[in-house]
Amino acid sequence: MDTKVEQINEATEALTVRGVSHHFGEIKALDNVSLSVQQGSFTVLLGLNGAGKSTLFALVTRLYDNTSGSISILDHDVRRQPTTALQRLGVVFQARTLDLDLSLLQNLTYHASLHGLGPREGRRRAEAALELVSLTDRAGEKVRNLSGGQARRVEIARCMLHRPGLLLLDEPTVGLDIDSRESVISIVRELVETHGLGVLWATHLIDEIKETDNIVVLHKGKVLYTGTVPGLRKHSGAENISNAFRALTGEMTKPEAA
Repeated sequence: MDTKVEQINEATEALTVRGVSHHFGEIKALDNVSLSVQQGSFTVLLGLNGAGKSTLFALVTRLYDNTSGSISILDHDVRRQPTTALQRLGVVFQARTLDLDLSLLQNLTYHASLHGLGPREGRRRAEAALELVSLTDRAGEKVRNLSGGQARRVEIARCMLHRPGLLLLDEPTVGLDIDSRESVISIVRELVETHGLGVLWATHLIDEIKETDNIVVLHKGKVLYTGTVPGLRKHSGAENISNAFRALTGEMTKPEAA
């Protein structure tokens, strides 16, 4: 089925991806992918495992070099202005990346130093970030003592230290229980509201999608739809997101409910 692009409200674009493809040898992982994330919006990147979500994130974050198309973060091209672009980006990868033997505060102040913040300012921002994710009372504990959901919240706090304009989260709730999943996604949605962030949330879980979200359907490396949730249902003629995904992709498999 041809790609359907629905126009959404004009706003400053936190992320712009235009015509990006990527190969691993003979395998085409991404095929002419285009999408955008507006500031102050929550955009869901919906796709099954292997759709190309992590590959796209690797290109945006410069783990891989995009040799086709263009990627911009808040109008800064990631190839021509990588330092400036990445300074405006916060990322939560699917793999856990905290030091288990350091405390929450030590993890954050160390990361703050990597952004060039001095000890005093780094600690101030670390404490403020922990307050954002409701973990102030655990600041002195080692990360290894946290639950999976709490560790994810620390990673979100770490993203906020350098005051980014865009957050990328790659399957951030994988392996979490229901309460932890709800806590993590609620915190990120609140950051969109209170800080005006643009968020690209990659998932295969349909119950993480709200009616007011923007949505990008990625399947086998191709964007099949980008727009609103009601627009997706209307375009596919389906009554819910699961059936809409199945109609677009022609797959019997559909995103999971939990």
